[in-house]
Amino acid sequence: MKRILGNLTFQVLFAIFLGVVVGLYFKGFAPTAQVISKTFISLITMLIAPIIFFTIVLGIAGMSDMKKVGRVGGKALLYFELVTTFALIIGVAVANLIKPGAGFINTHAPVDAAKLAAYEKAASEMKWIDFLAHIVPGNVFDAFAKGDILQILFFAILFGFGLSRMGEAGQSVIHTFEKLSKVFFNIMKIVMRVAPLGAFGGMAYTISTYGIKTLQPLGMLMASVYLTMFLFIFVVLNFIAYLYKFSLWAYLKHIKEEILIVLGTSSSESALPGMMEKLEKFGCSKSVVGLVIPAGYSFNLDGTTIYLSMSVIFLAQVFKIDLSLAQQLTIIGILMITSKGAAGVTGSGFIVLTSTLAAIKVIPVEGVAILLGVDRFMSEARAITNVIGNGVATIVVAKSEGEFSPPAP
Repeated sequence: MKRILGNLTFQVLFAIFLGVVVGLYFKGFAPTAQVISKTFISLITMLIAPIIFFTIVLGIAGMSDMKKVGRVGGKALLYFELVTTFALIIGVAVANLIKPGAGFINTHAPVDAAKLAAYEKAASEMKWIDFLAHIVPGNVFDAFAKGDILQILFFAILFGFGLSRMGEAGQSVIHTFEKLSKVFFNIMKIVMRVAPLGAFGGMAYTISTYGIKTLQPLGMLMASVYLTMFLFIFVVLNFIAYLYKFSLWAYLKHIKEEILIVLGTSSSESALPGMMEKLEKFGCSKSVVGLVIPAGYSFNLDGTTIYLSMSVIFLAQVFKIDLSLAQQLTIIGILMITSKGAAGVTGSGFIVLTSTLAAIKVIPVEGVAILLGVDRFMSEARAITNVIGNGVATIVVAKSEGEFSPPAP
């Protein structure tokens, strides 16, 4: 019994259950629950920048062949684009088949005009060229202070290249970085001990603020999104796992704590440091993990991609707009670009959705407001699918590079 109670998976599951109960019956606890959840996520996010930096630098500096770095990055980006495009197509296909928006009656809460205006403004300011320019940090310290993953990734790659060219002279720096990296991973292990509190706070806040009844008007869309993500994980990703000869079930069991933490906090970032450590233990080399996982958090958002494609078709059905095949293909093409362009932006799902609607000029942009109330309940599915998808991508790239050594049974 003591062993079960001390198990992190059990603790997080119990905390999520307790959070649902508290959220249902103690509405006044919502502000405190939000503080608990935000504090835990802050504990995690304070570790993300240094862990990504040290992991990438050590990975690149440890590679004798610099061409290999470019090859690994190229394979990762190609995989990201292929799989997210497939996720888009699945989302559109399922939304057309189930038609969650058909017969929808507008029973949602009044529109939050200020919030909607903020998303419209952010969407109008989105430019692909600005996104590319943003990758290069004007100030490295500012990038670390803001926790901008893309900018940290860019700087870490350059730093790793520079360190690798020092040869023997750079070994002392590498040894120091290895020790610092271990320090941060040890801190992460301490933080993970309070993960049940973070999961409890996140779930209690969500349920007490939005309530179970919020789900009823948009239940069909939610069911469709969850079903599609289930199919994507256990059909598409399972098929990829079969092709590359590893067990999806063994992988999911290996990262079960990270999945539960994401479920409780609705944040995929809360699992990022843990995923990097778990994937190394699963058999992927440090260098591949360091390159693929951080890049995946910006370019391989499978769950977000599915949600966006289904939301556009859902809104078209709500407004009784019959989209032609050409229009739907156009939407897929636009989402392929915009879903990458908002990487790392808070509220990026709504920003991308708003910019896509503005670009196609067929569905009213104000339709985004319909989804505001229920979005929180779908964020868990998005985040979990993103985390699982990024892990699979890392294993695939590691295996293709011969950088995968499964742990001894």
